[in-house]
Parts: sequence; C-alpha cells; structure tokens
Amino acid sequence: MTQKQLMRERAQKVKLAAVNIKMISDNQLLRNLDKLHTTKLGRIRIEHNLSLTNRDVIEFCKEKILNPEAIMTRKGKNWYVKIDHIIVTINANSFTVITAHTEG
Repeated sequence: MTQKQLMRERAQKVKLAAVNIKMISDNQLLRNLDKLHTTKLGRIRIEHNLSLTNRDVIEFCKEKILNPEAIMTRKGKNWYVKIDHIIVTINANSFTVITAHTEG
C-alpha cells in the first residue's frame, strides 16, 4: 500500500470510530446495559435455544451486544440485536432479555 492509501484508510477508521461513539451515546440500550436482566423462564429458554451450559445468560448477551459487529435495531417496544447468526430480543422499556435464538 502506498502512503496515500494508508492515510486514507486511517482517516476512514477515525471517521468510523467517531460514528460508533455517537451511536453508543445515542443508543439507549448501550447506555442502560447495567439494567439488562431476564426472568427465570427467559433464562431457561435462552439456555435451551442457544445450547448454553455453565454460562451466565446475561453476561453472554452483554458480550454479544457490545460486539462492534452487532447490528442493533429498535422496532416498537423491542430491541433486536443480530450477531454471529444469533438474534437477542430485549424489551426497550424494562431492558428484559425476552429471548435469544439462532437465525433461520
């Protein structure tokens, strides 16, 4: 790569980082990640759907949400987080993880 190409690439990364920071500050889900929780039945459903054993379901979901590749969309009363062929559904008002399952 030439010096000019490297500088363009670096400038683009800086621009993307700035966009990501703005998205994080504007994203209520990310700002309220400490409120994330689920019910006993939700925990069982998520463990079953994702074949999780010996993992904290909420910590697993937080890791997925914080992944820079995660795609977060809010539709009505829920947030949907897509990452690694997994969809996590979270109530936007209570921050309750309703379910998580694989795509398809």
